[in-house]
Amino acid sequence: MKVDKDRQMVVLEEEFQNISPEELKMELPERQPRFVVYSYKYVHEDGRVSYPLCFIFSSPVGCKPEQQMMYAGSKNRLVQTAELTKVFEIRTTDDLTEAWLQEKLSFFR
Repeated sequence: MKVDKDRQMVVLEEEFQNISPEELKMELPERQPRFVVYSYKYVHEDGRVSYPLCFIFSSPVGCKPEQQMMYAGSKNRLVQTAELTKVFEIRTTDDLTEAWLQEKLSFFR
């Protein structure tokens, strides 16, 4: 999702099905912020499987300050409205890997 500056609202930019974190990072712009809601198949240490809904705020280094402020200001309201609890931020698209996501989700057990 992205912020439509003219309409001052968050809009769906693109939707993907069955995409890995590595494939997803290739779709994210390297110099523009984006919001991602990602359902991930997570296998717990005890073998249980869950599908947590993760909110990932991509705010790459090098973005225009006005863009960063616009996205940062929209983030909390979007998270609250969508009632998301697994909220993460990346500063470079290279950070978005399966290992990174598993590490972040392991905190929630």
